Amino acid sequence: MTKKDGQTPTIQVLERTFLLLDVLAAHRDPVSLKQVSEHTGLHPSTAHRILNDLAAGRFVERPEAGSYRLGMRLLELGNLVKARLDVRDAALAPMRELHKVTHQPVNLSVRQGDEIVYIERTYSERSGMQVVRAVGGRAPLHLTSVGKLFLAQDDPQRVRAYAARTGLAGHTRNSLTELTQLERELAKVRQTTLARDNEELELGVRCMAAGIYDDQGKLIAGLSISAPADRLEEGWSERLRETASQISKALGHQAS
Repeated sequence: MTKKDGQTPTIQVLERTFLLLDVLAAHRDPVSLKQVSEHTGLHPSTAHRILNDLAAGRFVERPEAGSYRLGMRLLELGNLVKARLDVRDAALAPMRELHKVTHQPVNLSVRQGDEIVYIERTYSERSGMQVVRAVGGRAPLHLTSVGKLFLAQDDPQRVRAYAARTGLAGHTRNSLTELTQLERELAKVRQTTLARDNEELELGVRCMAAGIYDDQGKLIAGLSISAPADRLEEGWSERLRETASQISKALGHQAS
């Protein structure tokens, strides 16, 4: 069994254990010992012995004699791993790599109510742009690229409620202050999976953003590139998507 990182287990029984778990994971229903043996190439007696040991540790369950499925202990351990995952920790190294490519500020933001909050940023003096929104800073959803990602996830009724609460106040002449404008913009976000801020929060600054998702497919954060309006390159969009996807995978997200 070759792992994705190119390494193979050095202990044979562990290699066989991984094979058995992979087979059980591939089936929604309990799997018979005969099926397990056929899928893994292990002799039935060998598979039976390992599965019995896994059952003793609650890694495997036997709903009925001769059939097996993954056990609750794996769920318990998975929940522990999930609880310890932190989007900022997962994002920091990929953000730094993206910054090396763009030489522009790369931002990590989350939603809190009707605003986004900047929780991490990588930047350098070479960007030629003053960093206006520091870590901990806030901004309205409809004026930011990441905020639009979150609004695009809401149904029309929630978007209208947001517009009513906030009044869609603008910061610049480019701000989207009419509901119809915002709805058209959100339709584009849903279609392209990328959101933009065209000098809507700060004159002279443009942004593009891609979403970061957890293991349940829920949008939990946004990754954005900010740049002087004349320096934001469309060619960065694919690298931005790839970086956001990399962070999502580190959080357990599996793209459909």
